[in-house]
Amino acid sequence: MIRSRRYSVLIAVLLGWLLLLLDGCMSSKPQAFKLSFLPGTPLPVEPALLEPPPIDSTLFAHESSTLVERTVTQPVQPPEVESRIVRAQDRFEAGKRLYQQGEVERAREEFDRAIDILLSAPANLPDRQRLERRLDQMADAIYRYDLEGLGAGTPQQEVVYDKSPLDSILEMTFPTDPKLRPKVKEEIAATSSQLPLEENDAVLGYIHYFSTERGRKALLAGLRRAGRYRPLIQRILDEEGLPQELIYLAQVESGFLPRARSYKKAVGMWQFVQFRGREYGLNQTAATDDRMDPELATRAAARHLHDLYALFGDWYLAMSAYNCGPNCVDHAVQRTGYADFWELRRLKVLPKDTENYVPVILAVTIMAKNPKDYDLETLDADAPVEYDSITLEAPTSLALIADACERPLSEIQELNPGLLKPVAPAGYQLRVPKGSSPMVLMAFDSVPAAHRANWRVHRVAPGETLAEIAHRFATPAASISAANQRVADPPESGDMLVIPAAYPAARAAAPSARTATQRKLAHRGAGSKKAPVHKAEAAPYKTASVTAQHAASTN
Repeated sequence: MIRSRRYSVLIAVLLGWLLLLLDGCMSSKPQAFKLSFLPGTPLPVEPALLEPPPIDSTLFAHESSTLVERTVTQPVQPPEVESRIVRAQDRFEAGKRLYQQGEVERAREEFDRAIDILLSAPANLPDRQRLERRLDQMADAIYRYDLEGLGAGTPQQEVVYDKSPLDSILEMTFPTDPKLRPKVKEEIAATSSQLPLEENDAVLGYIHYFSTERGRKALLAGLRRAGRYRPLIQRILDEEGLPQELIYLAQVESGFLPRARSYKKAVGMWQFVQFRGREYGLNQTAATDDRMDPELATRAAARHLHDLYALFGDWYLAMSAYNCGPNCVDHAVQRTGYADFWELRRLKVLPKDTENYVPVILAVTIMAKNPKDYDLETLDADAPVEYDSITLEAPTSLALIADACERPLSEIQELNPGLLKPVAPAGYQLRVPKGSSPMVLMAFDSVPAAHRANWRVHRVAPGETLAEIAHRFATPAASISAANQRVADPPESGDMLVIPAAYPAARAAAPSARTATQRKLAHRGAGSKKAPVHKAEAAPYKTASVTAQHAASTN
């Protein structure tokens, strides 16, 4: 009976729960319910702030109070060589601005400070070679400003040529270093080259030579100058579909000197003789020689090499034919039956120069493409040559161009090495410093075309009088006033005056005594093994008379 009641109560309780559950499910609004085994939402807990441990007041007693500030705000200092070059360049630029304003003495003081900064560098500085290179470049630039006075000097009357490096290399033979062979084999295997590279005794001999003091000097000089023309040559070689490594053919031919001339009368950076140059559009006149124009000559050389490769189907034979002529190589092939350069070399059927021509190009190529192995990584190459081009409507004096650009005359001449005379002919594609073409065109607007071969322009310096300008250019003041429609006296500073005169017979630009810069550089040469960099050879395109004046002033 009792058990029956317990069952009845249990059943009633279960029914009650069931009714409650059904009531929730049948409700029109959904009911969110939670399972009893999930944990509830935790209550937010306030973080406890702990006091930092005490610090001993004597811990930083010996430290500077601005240590943190200096660490955060102090800029990273450049290496000393870089710092000196930057400071010297600032002084040099200040000197140029003063020279342009007619402040010659103050300009020389700034030039002297620039040289002092470089000369006073410690002898044990790392990267000293780069500093020496910048010193040479700056001394050469100062020499030009001092001698020419921003283009007011006399242009050269005859061309001064440079010696081709081939004349002193191809006739020589060199020993080989046995240690080089495995090294060069590894380099060739790891080198990507469009031109086939090869290792043998002839190539190793030239690599050994270019690793000696004398050979390395010649190699570095050419590789530095290559920087001036590398973008131009690479572009043209690519456009003509040739291996980029053929740039080193110019290194061997001329050392990248646009006015190089060999004993065979081959001329220019790519060493064309007259008839071959004309064959590829390089014309020669009394006033111009296209063989010495870097862009025109590079295009002609690329097309000539392209034709030689099409003829022989082998780059070694094509390069040989570039040196001695296609008929010479073709005759050697016909005589022996070998269309292989190394077989022709072994049989001694090529000229001696040609036998060594290909090996020396391969040696330079291997070394240049593996700069780390030959300590060429830090080579300070020259900056690329940049220029604007202007087609001349009338014969035009280079001195007028230099006046308009406010640059040394030799800078205009170096941009136009194909010009043989101080006056460029009508129709000539003249190159001027990058960004200076508007100034040149403004000068042309002021100077009548009929007078551009001898008239000048001059920017008035602060405080400069008409009489001083007339004396400087050996021209009557009345003529200057008339050419400029009665200019005021004194003229306004910054005005560009037309000067109806030919080149002055004498100027004060070539001083009668040594400047401070000259004395310092001469002393540097006397006290060290390195020769003075301040010399006539630094600016090759000078007249004999001007060079003689400079020589007299330094004796």
